Amino acid sequence: MMTLDETDRRILARLQRRCDEPLEELGTHIGLSRNAVWRRIKALEERGILKGRVAVVDAEAVGLGLMVFIQVRAAHHSGDWLDQFRRAVRAMPEILGVYRMTGDLDYLIRARVADVADYDRLYQRLIDRVEMGDVSASFVMEELKEGTALPL
Repeated sequence: MMTLDETDRRILARLQRRCDEPLEELGTHIGLSRNAVWRRIKALEERGILKGRVAVVDAEAVGLGLMVFIQVRAAHHSGDWLDQFRRAVRAMPEILGVYRMTGDLDYLIRARVADVADYDRLYQRLIDRVEMGDVSASFVMEELKEGTALPL
């Protein structure tokens, strides 16, 4: 874990809410000059703490209104299978996150699709690329909280 001072934490917390805030405005809220804020942001990027700055797109507005969690049990527990699986999921833009899990489940996939038929197309492409032991899906009925900001 990298150490952060309180000023860095305040900069990161603010950038997580609005990364397009002008440096002058950010500096006013943090209590630093524009140049000092810029130097700190560059240092956070160089240290790998600030990985990027993105825009958050409304999934519904762009026709990707269905979130699905796909539970996967591996067909094999080998390095070759894992490499094949890793390549397959990374090549599919609908897949937003893939997590190796403890317990009965091997992997949990989070994906965004237009509808159930679109999910089926994603599923078919996935099983064509890599052999699965067992696959099941759960569709999100309501998003109670969705965010990316870490608690700093």
